[in-house]
Order: sequence, then structure tokens, then C-alpha cells
Amino acid sequence: MANNYLIKKKTKKDLLSNLEKNLPAMPSEQREEVMEKDIQDDYEYSRATYRNLVDKSNEAMNSLIDLAMDSEHPRAFEVLSNMMKNTSEMTDKLLDLQGKMKKMKEDTSKSEGSKTTNNVFVGSTDELQRFLSSKKPMKNVTEEQ
Repeated sequence: MANNYLIKKKTKKDLLSNLEKNLPAMPSEQREEVMEKDIQDDYEYSRATYRNLVDKSNEAMNSLIDLAMDSEHPRAFEVLSNMMKNTSEMTDKLLDLQGKMKKMKEDTSKSEGSKTTNNVFVGSTDELQRFLSSKKPMKNVTEEQ
């Protein structure tokens, strides 16, 4: 009776293949739009989070400055210096985030602007060698008709 309840373990590959079979395929244009929107949303969320952290850190630093001055305890000044270091690192990360987003936008604009055209020689290798050695222009097949 216990054997009836055993479930066959499926691997990750099996699950993914079943999902691909059962889920409708998203057109590539729509997929790119969704990906661009996700990237933009993640960027905005990360930027807002970093800015919020820097703002809160600045508020906490102001309180720590007052505390360190009042207590004149070395540990309070140590904590304050660590807070300053962490805040400066967060602002650096905010700038890095900006640079990464700019780089991604440049990469996508470069890839959209470039177009590759493939030229295909139709003929034998002997004809190709004769053409390359003589450097004469090839005849266009459509002009002969």
C-alpha cells in the first residue's frame, strides 16, 4: 500500500522540458520588451534602495556624531568612522550602478545599429580562384536574362 504513494522524482531538466511543452511561447520581440522593462525596473529599485540607505546612514551618522562628542568614548568614534566608511562605499556603489546602466544602454544601441550582410559566392572553387587571380568583376546572373 505504501508503494502506491511513491512519487517519481523528476529532475530539473524534466520539469523545464514539461514547462516548455505546456506553456505558450513568448514572441522574441515581446520577450525583449519584457527583459528591457525588467532591467529598467531593477535599476530603479536598486537606485532607490541605495539612495534610501545613504539617507538613513547620514541620519544615523548625525546622531553618532552627537553621541561621540558627548561621551568622548573611543568606541563611539570607531563606530562613527566605520559608519562613514560604509556610507562612502554605498555612494560608490550608487555611482557604479549608474555606470553599469549607461554601459548596458550603449551596448544595446550598438547592437541595434549594426547590420551584417552575408555575401555568398555561387560557383565552383575553380571559378572563384580565376576570379580572385584576375580581379575581374563577376557577372550578375539576373543581368543575363
